[in-house]
This record gives sequence, structure tokens and C-alpha cells, in this order.
Amino acid sequence: MFLMSTSHDDTVLIHAGRAPAGFGGLVNTPACRASTLLVNSYDDWRRSREGGNPYGHYARFGTPTTRAFADMLAELENAHGAIVFPSGLAACTHALLAFLSPGDHVLITDNVYGPTRAFACGTLARLGVEVSFFPPLEGVAIASYLRPNTRVVYVESPGSQTFEVGDIPAIAAAARRQGAIVMMDNTWATPLYFKPFEHGVDVSIHAATKYLAGHSDAILGAATANARAWPTLQAGAHDFGQTAGPDDLYLALRGLRTLSVRLQRHQETASLLARRLQEHPAVSHVLHPGLPGAAGHACWKRDFKGSSGLFGVVLQPMAAQERALAQAFDSLRLFGIGLSWGGYESLALPVDPPLRTSAPWREQGPLLRLHAGLEDAEALWRDLSLALDAYVHAAEPAFS
Repeated sequence: MFLMSTSHDDTVLIHAGRAPAGFGGLVNTPACRASTLLVNSYDDWRRSREGGNPYGHYARFGTPTTRAFADMLAELENAHGAIVFPSGLAACTHALLAFLSPGDHVLITDNVYGPTRAFACGTLARLGVEVSFFPPLEGVAIASYLRPNTRVVYVESPGSQTFEVGDIPAIAAAARRQGAIVMMDNTWATPLYFKPFEHGVDVSIHAATKYLAGHSDAILGAATANARAWPTLQAGAHDFGQTAGPDDLYLALRGLRTLSVRLQRHQETASLLARRLQEHPAVSHVLHPGLPGAAGHACWKRDFKGSSGLFGVVLQPMAAQERALAQAFDSLRLFGIGLSWGGYESLALPVDPPLRTSAPWREQGPLLRLHAGLEDAEALWRDLSLALDAYVHAAEPAFS
């Protein structure tokens, strides 16, 4: 395709997945609400069962809305194909299920998304899959964690809540030598700021609920794959009946058109906040991969094209910590308190100490997750600064 071979991502975001001539001149591909899809002839029916779809022409296997989103995402990541799921977690879990069988081993980064970890330790283990975790900053040393039956190596970079950046090319090379498939949760960076297939990844997973849709009004997941992994990923999704609704797909297509300009603003504001937070007396340290000295900063600088709006903050421990946290959060006016992220609005959330297998979480102060939205950056800083001032004034630090 012309766009695939010649265009910048910004141009792909505007022009891919659109066919106005096929929809009466509509600029946006419409939400195609359908179950039954008719063909014109017996030969058309036979052809509809080719190309990885043995069941025939049916909306569960795609409509023009589905294909527009999937084709656009595959083009952005230079993937062989893309498939949609009803949520980000569904994309994570069903990608794993597609490749794993009883007796297989899956090796997972220790800073993986909590629900993915729970699925692996619960459902996969119950199905007879061996599950183990490796330290997120391991690179070539990951080879020592691989087993003869390792079928999948699952990475997330930066890691959930603690934002370490792993050496994905080194991990992928070691996994490939073992014959394992490499999966990566690429939600944080999006296809714009990290190109997984250029670094040895086989399957890239997205919670499209987040930056791809971008407006906090859709729940959607997606996975893309290279030619090696695509047949297995596609067959697994079909076998489990995975698809997504037309309205969420339409909203995600609309969101993708502005992803580049939104992500640039998220990056600029988050970077400003992260730098200033380093200087605030309430803060022990900031977990942002773009900061010099952050865990995996060298890998981020080498492999990533930018950073998004999500990062973490560890606060100083306080003598009356719950009261101090309540004071801080109740002081916020622009930052909402809520789950998810990647929308246009700023969010702040206290998170539980992360569960780790390779090394316990040793921080004594509260861990916060911040998402920098599209509001004025200075206004956001004032909001955060006043909240952290309230935290400091609520009680004296427990540790000097």
C-alpha cells in the first residue's frame, strides 16, 4: 500500500482506514451495526472462506468498521495483521491463550499489568501452564530464566506502576534462540513511540481504551502480529469468538486521527510535571523513564521515540499517612481520582504496593500513578503542588 511504504505516521493517522467513495463520500468510516452479511453469488461465498476465515462471511469476523481500525493499526506498527478484542485485558489474555498449551512455560516480566499477572497465576496455571517471572531490567541475562518448554516470553515496557524499561531487543533475541514467541504490551508508548516489530517482538498488544481511543468513552483491545505469529493469533481469537462492537471501534477510529497531536501534548506536560515533582519536598522520587537516572532510561532513550503522559511518584512516608493522603487528594481540583488513563483528562490515583516475585517492593512511602491530560500544564502543576503541600502539612515525615 502507498501509505505503508512512503508516509509518516502523522499522514497514516489521517488517511489510513478511510474509503469515502464506498460510503457515499463520508469522511469517517461509519459504525457498521450488523450480524448477517450477504454475498452476491456462490463464488463470492467460497472466496469469503479463504484467508484464515474457514467459517464464511459473518460480522464476528469483521465489518468495514472492524477492518478500517485493524488495517490502520497494522499499518502504524508495520504488522502483518491486527485483530480486535472487547477490552485491553481480553487482548492480553487471549493472545496468551492462543499460543500456550498444558505443559508449556510462559516467562513474564515482573512488572507486568496486575490483571495479566493474576490471569497467568490463576487461569493459566490452572490449565497446566508453568508460569514464572523475571526481573524487568534483565537483558541478555534473561537466557538463564528460559526453559526447554518456554513457549512465550511476555514483556511490558515501561512496566505497570513502576515504569522500568527493559532491554526488549536483547530479551527478544534470547527468546528467539529458544524458539519462543515474544509478546509485548505496548499500550504506554502506542505505535507512535515504540515500533515493536523493529525490536524483535512477535505480538504487540494494546488497551485501545487508552490513548488510541483517547476520550474515555470506549473500551477496546487489539493485538497485532508479524507474519510468524499471525496465523496462531488469528485462529486463537476466532476460536474464542473474540471481536469488538461497532460503536467502540468507531470511537477508536475517531480518536486515532488525533493521536499524534494528543500524545505530543501528553508527553510535554508529563515531562514538565515529572521534572518539577523531583524538587518537591513531599516526593521521594519520580518514576518516569524519560528522566536521567530512571530505571532503564538508557534503553528508553535508545529504543523509544517519545514518552506518554503516564508515570509514577513515590511520596515521602508520613507519620499519619492515610490522613495526609486524604488531605492531598481532597485538595485536587483538576486531577480526577479514577481508574484507566490515556484520555484527555488528568488523573491521580493511589496504588497498592506492586506485587513482585524477583525482588520485593521496599518503598515505605505511598505510590501514586499520575496521568497528565491535555489541560494547561501550569494549571496542572499548581493543582498538584497545592495537593502535595497539603500532604506535607498534614503530618511530619516519619523518616528523615
